Amino acid sequence: MYNFGLVGLGVMGQNFILNVADNDFTVCGLDLDQQKVSDLIALGGNELKITATTSAEKFVASLDSPRKIMLLVPAGKIVDAAIESLLPFLDEGDIIIDGGNSFFTNTDRREAYLKEKGINFFGAGVSGGAEGARKGPSIMPGGNKEAYQYIKPIFEAAAAKFQGEPCVTYLGPKSAGNYVKMVHNGIEYGLMQLTSEIYHLLKHAGGLSNKELAEVYGEWNKGRLQSFLVEITSEIFQQKDGLGEGELVDKILDKAKQKGTGKWTSQNAMDLGIPVPSIDIAVSMREISALKALRIRADELFDRPSISAIDKKELISQAEAALYFSFIITYAQGLHQLVEASGSYGYELDLSEVSKIWRAGCIIRAGLLDDISKSFQETEGLTNILLSPAFIPKIKETVSAARKTVVLGVENALPLPALSNSLTYFDSFTSSKLPLNLIQAQRDHFGSHTYERNDREGVFHTEWGE
Repeated sequence: MYNFGLVGLGVMGQNFILNVADNDFTVCGLDLDQQKVSDLIALGGNELKITATTSAEKFVASLDSPRKIMLLVPAGKIVDAAIESLLPFLDEGDIIIDGGNSFFTNTDRREAYLKEKGINFFGAGVSGGAEGARKGPSIMPGGNKEAYQYIKPIFEAAAAKFQGEPCVTYLGPKSAGNYVKMVHNGIEYGLMQLTSEIYHLLKHAGGLSNKELAEVYGEWNKGRLQSFLVEITSEIFQQKDGLGEGELVDKILDKAKQKGTGKWTSQNAMDLGIPVPSIDIAVSMREISALKALRIRADELFDRPSISAIDKKELISQAEAALYFSFIITYAQGLHQLVEASGSYGYELDLSEVSKIWRAGCIIRAGLLDDISKSFQETEGLTNILLSPAFIPKIKETVSAARKTVVLGVENALPLPALSNSLTYFDSFTSSKLPLNLIQAQRDHFGSHTYERNDREGVFHTEWGE
């Protein structure tokens, strides 16, 4: 009998199975594609440790009880189809884990459906890509707390480690895991957009070559900006074009695609009433980037200012501080959304633990997360890390550079929307007075929507102009 089953033997599934097997668990895979089944068996070598089949019945029968089955298939109807193919052969108490990027309400629906049949269902976000799946991802599981004890040893063994601690923990009931992964991906959108904006500024305002950019991002990765995204950005600038001269980055079309998780984060933040403008604009910029033909036409119609000369060394220092500032702001927004969602959806998330499991294995891993985790641990009731004593001096030290960098971008018509949005969010969040009193007056004027006063209790309406 095998300890763990996995459905979907694409690159991610194959790599995760091999990872689990490396950690002394026996595993069985299921895929309708015979070639993928054969490939996994060949890679596994010892069929007593790793096997695979195209038969759902044989697959389920090969697993010890309670059966622990993970799905690594595309989100959507395929998940439901995979569940239905397994159900006839499962017993009460068995466990199904959806390891894909399913929308959290779909996870809630599936969890309720399977609960009626006595099956435990988990939504588990898995971050780290194919390499992470093979060497150790960050895993974000949510579901039945008692049933988690059966999958805990496997997940802790397979997960990435940060200073010996596994980057996985039980997050909460129902769709807590999928929701945390969704917001993780939203933060990822923001960080990627910010990293690319600073690159654009350094290249066009500072005139940095790809070699210099690689060195700059490499140096930044040794300091307070240490993160997976900064690390790989340095590597990207060094990659030669295998089909022509120069570096590959200059040949890649500036149209970014998306799979929807960033959009879901943005949409749900609006539902919750939590502002995440750095994430919102990152989603919008991917949509703007897709309008390539229109952008080319518009570029020909409007004049752009000449790029102002700026000291390269000064620009690099200023850009580093601005990027650090905006990284903090983006994490602050995403984590604030998680705080609000935890209460609204009954997840009871421990934000210190969420931050901990992001410290290794996942795409948004960064040195900052250790400080973030400690802040939630040390400050009871913390809702936003901008209120944390640990982050107040970090922001004060870097906000001036962020302002100067935004001004530089505006003066030179170099778009810095995520950085600008991060700064505007900070200025708004830290302002005790905003001009929204006028908006409330306007709403009451044209729609009798009423307003509150700052000098007395109650709700008021005025017949304007009388």
